[in-house]
Amino acid sequence: RLLCRKQMVVDVLHPGQPSVKKTEIREKLAKMYKVTPDVVFCFSFRTAFGGGKSTGFALVYDTMDFAKKFEPKHRLARHGLFEKKTQTRKQRKERKNRMKKVRGTKKSKVGAAAGKK
Repeated sequence: RLLCRKQMVVDVLHPGQPSVKKTEIREKLAKMYKVTPDVVFCFSFRTAFGGGKSTGFALVYDTMDFAKKFEPKHRLARHGLFEKKTQTRKQRKERKNRMKKVRGTKKSKVGAAAGKK
């Protein structure tokens, strides 16, 4: 198993309800696969026209370490496991202009030095 996970398409039937919360789906899947809800990632759910049925995708990782290693940062952020580094617009522009002055692999050094300030 290359990515240390189970992946599946999830069909949810919910007659009389507009949709189902992803947290509820996570808890149900965690119970089904006998894992904790924090290693279950549900995304891209679409409700069928007329309601009553939703289809989405779910990933169940073996451990939290594998989830942090293989999941994209935006999905980790939804779970509260990743914080994006915030830079002001001015800092980004200054970094960009410093990087324009150097060429090749030196750009990464200039970018890293800018991040330490």
